[in-house]
Amino acid sequence: MAIEVEKDGGITTITINRPERRNALDMDHFGWLAKAWIEFRDDPNASVAIITGVGNSFCVGADLKSFVPTVTENIEALAKGESDIPADAGLIAVLREFDLFKPVIAAVNGICTAGGMEMLLGTDLRIASTDATFGIAEPKRGLFPGGGTTVRLPRQIPFPWAMEILLTAEQVTPETAFRMGLVNAVVEPGELLKTARAYAERILVNAPLAIQAVKKSVLTGLRLNLKEAFEQELALAAQVFMTEDAKEGPRAFAEKRKPVWQGK
Repeated sequence: MAIEVEKDGGITTITINRPERRNALDMDHFGWLAKAWIEFRDDPNASVAIITGVGNSFCVGADLKSFVPTVTENIEALAKGESDIPADAGLIAVLREFDLFKPVIAAVNGICTAGGMEMLLGTDLRIASTDATFGIAEPKRGLFPGGGTTVRLPRQIPFPWAMEILLTAEQVTPETAFRMGLVNAVVEPGELLKTARAYAERILVNAPLAIQAVKKSVLTGLRLNLKEAFEQELALAAQVFMTEDAKEGPRAFAEKRKPVWQGK
């Protein structure tokens, strides 16, 4: 299996290891990656995820040589839910329309385009190596980037920057991606995973339920009008304040020690 999952101290690292195909995903790999995200979401001992790739690509999206024929050959089974791979595996794999309220960090090690770009937009923090590149290519081939990029990108970076990426369909350097606000940091390749893990560890010192509630408030709040978003924020705040961790935090502060989070 070319989707590798490593768990260590609350951090789950998911690695796409298919460098011979530039980490493109066929039907099996979409299914395996979706399974990895679902298991991370449901694992009570996993708090933060890092997604990365092997070789000179982060992910270039679907493997068109095998993915499209496989879908075509199995379209009836997929439609009936009789396939071994869930019909929504592709959406889950690239973090689209999938409620995941635990933090996800992208460690972008190379080419990030098509479905890789879409998955990037589903992550929360993004670290790029100096040899990473970003963009879409569909308009250059007469196609449409219909995987969610036209919806999420203008919501995440300033409109003119988003439109430059979408309308020119040109590759963006990591330095430009940083200037646009698409990534948090740019580091040398040898420092990529170390930096991503450092970000993850900074998140881990915080109460996990509070962190998840914050992410839920942000992501679902973007789908609501302001009145509804504020109401949801108050409801989530009330839930967090009723947890044991909400008692532990102030107590640890008063006692001048590190809090011991229970996740409840």
